Amino acid sequence: MSIRACLITALAAMPAAALAQGADLGAREFMNSCAQCHGPDGTGGGVMAGFLSGSVPDLTQLQKENGGIFPVTALYGIIDGTDTSGVHGTSEMPAWGDRYKAQAPRMLGEFYSESDQEAFVRARVLSLIEYVSTLQAD
Repeated sequence: MSIRACLITALAAMPAAALAQGADLGAREFMNSCAQCHGPDGTGGGVMAGFLSGSVPDLTQLQKENGGIFPVTALYGIIDGTDTSGVHGTSEMPAWGDRYKAQAPRMLGEFYSESDQEAFVRARVLSLIEYVSTLQAD
């Protein structure tokens, strides 16, 4: 195989590899941060669900309940903590954006900037949203 063919193959594979890595981050984040309440399958049957005062939303129905459109913007606000109303309905859900922001110094190192921190939080939230989108029921 020529060098040109190898380069074309490598470049073609890069987006898929990046997508897989992002999905993997989202899945890990879901299992670490969300599954305790929403259950591993997202239907709301997590081990902590019974300890909450309200019901836990079934994340597999978000798209269906939004007229067939996955609610990315609404979900982003709920996960990062800027919107505690709507789909989630309670403030029992932790503001994961605050947790990610607190993790940024350790994860990014001592020379990070505010924009690096914002990008770190945004990437974590979007990876989680991407994973939740894969849980949607048909």
